[in-house]
Amino acid sequence: MSNVSYYTVEGLKKLKDELAHLEQVERPRVSQEIADARDKGDLSENAEYHAAKEEQSLLETKIAKLKNVVASARIIDESQLDTSKVLIHSIVKIKNTTNNMEFTYTLVADSESDVRNGKLSVNSPIGKGLLGKEVGDMAEIQVPNGIMKFEVVEISR
Repeated sequence: MSNVSYYTVEGLKKLKDELAHLEQVERPRVSQEIADARDKGDLSENAEYHAAKEEQSLLETKIAKLKNVVASARIIDESQLDTSKVLIHSIVKIKNTTNNMEFTYTLVADSESDVRNGKLSVNSPIGKGLLGKEVGDMAEIQVPNGIMKFEVVEISR
């Protein structure tokens, strides 16, 4: 069962590039480490061999998960976004009603999330709380240290 996720063209390209790197660079490197460790003799007491096999297992799991994400990814046409309410890939300006500080975030898929650069995951508490809101709406969002109240000031794409 896969969940469809929406990405920008650059976000999907980044995912595909990472997958290609794992398959074309990391997988052969780990295979070579296993072969080198195997050549050193008794496998039952060979820590290098066991570590390389563990790394291979983790790498294959990561590749499988990334393939699933890429297979279920869809590119969103940002020119078709409705700016009357907050959706994925909306750029939303919010005001914290407690201290009147304003923040601007672009809501993105989990793998594109980068809070330092203003990209907030739609699955984060704040992202979930903002989805569907319109300009002027208040969003009461449960965060680890209580409830934060934000006013949606502006929505763009």
